[in-house]
Amino acid sequence: MTSISMTVNGRPISAEVEPRTLLVEFLRENLHLTGTHVGCDTSQCGACVVHLDGAAVKSCTMLAVQADGGAVTTIEGLAPAGRLHPMQEAFREHHGLQCGFCTPGMIMTAVDMVARLGTELDETTIRENLDGNLCRCTGYHNIVKAVAAGAHAMNPAALAAE
Repeated sequence: MTSISMTVNGRPISAEVEPRTLLVEFLRENLHLTGTHVGCDTSQCGACVVHLDGAAVKSCTMLAVQADGGAVTTIEGLAPAGRLHPMQEAFREHHGLQCGFCTPGMIMTAVDMVARLGTELDETTIRENLDGNLCRCTGYHNIVKAVAAGAHAMNPAALAAE
C-alpha cells in the first residue's frame, strides 16, 4: 500500500491505496464521487475527465499516486454550494445531454477549454477541443451550443451581471 494525500473538491484527503489503483477508481470507490464515469478504460471516450491542478486529465489512465500532492476537481466540485456551474447550467438549458453518461466528462473538458482558450469560442474550436470525448446519443449539435453558451456565461462580465 502507498500513502497519498491530495485535495479533492477543496477538501484534503489522505488514504492508503494499492500503487496500481487508477484515479477514477479512487474517486468512485474510495471517495464515492460517482459523477466521474468509466466508459472505456482506454482514454478513448472522455467520460472520466477530471481536473488535476486546473488541467483536464482522463482519470481512467492515471494512477491515484500520480495525483499525490495535487488538487483534483470532479464534476461534483463544480457546484459545491448546490448551485450549478455556468457550464452545467448551459448543458441543462441547451439540451446538451441525453442519457447523461458522457456529460460529466464533456462539462469538465469544456470548463478546461474555457480556462485555456477564453470565453469567446467558435464552433470549430469547440468541436476540435471536444475531440476525445464521445457521446453515443447525440450529433453533438446541442453539446456545441451548450459549450458556447456556457463559455459566454463564464465571462467575468456575464458573471458580474448576475
